Parts: sequence; structure tokens; C-alpha cells
Amino acid sequence: MGRYAIRFASLGYLVVLLVAPVGLVFYRAFEHGLGAFWGSISSPDAVHALKLTLMIGAIAVPANTIFGVLCALAIVRYRFPGFGVVNALVDLPLALSPVVVGLSLLLLYGRGGWLEGHNVLFALPGMTMATIFVSLPFVVREVVPVLREIGTEQEQAASTLGASALQTFVRVTWPSIRWAVAYGVVLTTARVLGEFGAVSVVSGRLVGQTETLTLYVQDRYNDFDVAGAYASSVVLALIAIATLLVLNTLRPKEETR
Repeated sequence: MGRYAIRFASLGYLVVLLVAPVGLVFYRAFEHGLGAFWGSISSPDAVHALKLTLMIGAIAVPANTIFGVLCALAIVRYRFPGFGVVNALVDLPLALSPVVVGLSLLLLYGRGGWLEGHNVLFALPGMTMATIFVSLPFVVREVVPVLREIGTEQEQAASTLGASALQTFVRVTWPSIRWAVAYGVVLTTARVLGEFGAVSVVSGRLVGQTETLTLYVQDRYNDFDVAGAYASSVVLALIAIATLLVLNTLRPKEETR
């Protein structure tokens, strides 16, 4: 009896906090038919916002993936001065409010800042930097525990047999961590697509110029274009769902057991 109570409580919790709100967004987006939905997401401002969001993602996700793998290897496989500081700093974006991140960039690159005049704020570079910062930890935190679990025996054996560091990584380490990296990429992608606070501060929110899709959703809602806001929200959700489906489709069956 207790088992079923826990299951129903868990499902009810998920339905109330996740399924119902997301389902309502999808319902409202398609409430007036596919034509209205397509009209909302195909407007020039919506298309530009989507392109800008994908462009930022195309920079931030690979950058954090490469950094995440290298940083995880440094944390687990090597000990160096300041190791504890690096390990703590990786988690800093999870503790800081995104608005604080945006404000920090504003103070650094804005008028009177240390790096004023580099054309970072209210443009793609500043928005990309803010997004990279807030999405930095996910690949690292997915890969670190896997590296610790697999140990170093196979890598040491490969090195003993004459393999270079690169060969050892490609043939021994990478096959063991690839799905951890993949999950980190999914989490990073979701964070990048949904980022609002930091980007809101550094973007200037210029419609058709520096407005990402999340900012566009709020802009449409504030202008009482509720259908446009819901339609754009659905696009963001569909991209995230598609990323997850691609990962699960490509994953070998034996990995899912």
C-alpha cells in the first residue's frame, strides 16, 4: 500500500508542477489552429529571435563541451595548485543568480568598466559570454563521476603499451565517458535555450536585433500577444525535446539497460 501511495504522490507532484503547465502552454499555442500558430512563429521578429538563440547555442554548447571534458580530466586525473579553487569555481554559475552574472558583465564592459569599449554589451559577444557562463558546469559535473568510477587502470595499461596521451583518450577514455558527455550536452543545450536573466541584462533587448526567443516570449506577453508568447514557448520546448529524442535514438540499446 505504501508503495502505491508513494507512486501516486510522485506522479501527482509531476502532473501538477510539470505536465499540467506545459500541457496548457501547448494547448494555448494550438488553440486557434496550426495557421495561427505558424503565423506567430514565422513573423520576422520571431524568426530573428530563433536564429539568434540557435546561433548563441551553436557557440556556447561546443565551447562548454570542450571545456567540460578538459576540466573534468584536470579535476579527476591531475592534481595541481589551486585544484580545490577550480573545483569550486565550476559550480559558481549554479549558485549565482543569472541576473548577477549579467550585471557583472555590465559593470565590466559597460561605461566606466575595466574593459569598456570592446563592443561586447548589447551585441552577440556579450549575450554569448553570459550564456556560456550560466551553462558552464553541466558537462563537467556529468563527466567527473564517470571518470572517477572507471579509474585509471585501462589508461595506464594503454600508456604502458606505448599509446600516446591522445591515443589513450580517443581509444580508452572517450568510449567510457561519451554518454556522460552527451547528457551534459543535453543539459547544457536546455540551459542555453532557456536562459533569460543574464541575457536580459546584457542584450539591451532590441527587437529584431538582440532579442533571443526567451526575451521575445516576454515581449509578446507584455504586448498582450498571448498567442505569440505561447507559440514561441512551444518552439523552445520542441527544440529541447528533439535534442533529448536524438540522444535516446542514437544511444545503443545495451547502454539503456
